[in-house]
Amino acid sequence: MATMADVARSAGVSVATVSHVLNGTRPVLPHTRQAVLDAVEDLGYTTNTLARSLVTARTRSIGLAVSAISNPYFTEILQGVEAAALEHGYSLLIADPHDDPEHERKVVQLLHERRVDGMIVAPSANPRGLLAYLGRHDVPAVFLDRLVDAPGSGPRFDQVCSDNAEPTSRLVTHLAGLGHRRIGLVAGRPGLSTTSERITGYRTGLAFGGLPYDERLLVHGDSESAGAEQATAALLSLAVPPTALVTGNNAMTIGALRALRAHGLSVPGDIALCCFDDFAWADLFSPRLTAVAQPSRDIGAQAVRVLLERLAEPGRPARTVRLPCTFVHRTSCGCPEEPGQSVRGEQPEQSAQSERGTVA
Repeated sequence: MATMADVARSAGVSVATVSHVLNGTRPVLPHTRQAVLDAVEDLGYTTNTLARSLVTARTRSIGLAVSAISNPYFTEILQGVEAAALEHGYSLLIADPHDDPEHERKVVQLLHERRVDGMIVAPSANPRGLLAYLGRHDVPAVFLDRLVDAPGSGPRFDQVCSDNAEPTSRLVTHLAGLGHRRIGLVAGRPGLSTTSERITGYRTGLAFGGLPYDERLLVHGDSESAGAEQATAALLSLAVPPTALVTGNNAMTIGALRALRAHGLSVPGDIALCCFDDFAWADLFSPRLTAVAQPSRDIGAQAVRVLLERLAEPGRPARTVRLPCTFVHRTSCGCPEEPGQSVRGEQPEQSAQSERGTVA
């Protein structure tokens, strides 16, 4: 098996130079770097990660704990995390906490025991055990998508997410502008920051549209298709059902569409529909779905960058980075198809600052 010394002799450089090229610890002249890489390829040299970790106390690995990996939104986030980790020379260990607080604590402990350098976690609605473990063991961590703030003291951990309230408000005001006076919301799982923020946006949108808030028009779909199907059916059973719906994520959009079909209702002929979370096949539905698109891959990549900054500077204050969403105007809201209409709409004005990543 080839050694680093073998690579150095073949490339005509020092062992230290080989180390700098492989670990990216110091700039090396392009022709020298290429000579080292050619020698690595010719000799079939592979880095002894275990030996390096014993010397540096780093494994160059990141733990990712994200529930519902089958959800297209989290799948795209995973792709962003993986690409950014690979770009910076880190491997990825993945676990699914299943949105269960006890299982969440266990998988985080397992990742920690695998000696990952840091973790990226999409926390559950009740992350007390997670917070206690991370704090007790001083684990560098970034919370993804869902925020966890300590009351009165701001975030204890770095966090990366998208804007939620303003984009939801925009969906509601768009529907109100089309003449709808009873707009329902199929919200996500109670206790999640994404759910509470989108409910805030819903109520703000109603106020902007001059509409009263009716608690009967707000139902929870538990962030899942089956729950949203039941919640939508409950809305449709009201004496005066809504004429328009906003769904809180892509999985719940599917559930809502199933409920509408079961009731023999068409979109947008019988009821208008807008959704939070765009997804790959939203443009293939008939009608095409008007949606808020989250920058999923960017969220994942940004979480990696924030974690690496934390590893490089452990003592800096925690921060929250919000990335902007995009309003995607299609036809499920009831607007006619326009020739040459852009699929991707503009970012909300209130999110202009977020385009660079708003730090809270």
